Amino acid sequence: MNIFGIGLPEMALIFVVALLIFGPKKLPEIGRSLGKALRSFQEASNEFQKEIKREAEQTETSVKMQAQLEPEAKKTPQPSSETETEKASES
Repeated sequence: MNIFGIGLPEMALIFVVALLIFGPKKLPEIGRSLGKALRSFQEASNEFQKEIKREAEQTETSVKMQAQLEPEAKKTPQPSSETETEKASES
């Protein structure tokens, strides 16, 4: 078991030192609060990742739509300035 680069013997030593410092009554409370903090950090991290993915997908969709619209805009004939001048003079 290797968590954060710490093996089982190191974790046991940390637990014993924490037990000596905080006592057996405070240790479960500290563990609970540490677990809650880690869980909220993980939830925030997941939410951040989801938001980044959502923004990337929106940007990708926007770029694809823009790429599709550009060839269509080039295919449609644009009225030249001469044609507009002739129509205006005929009226």
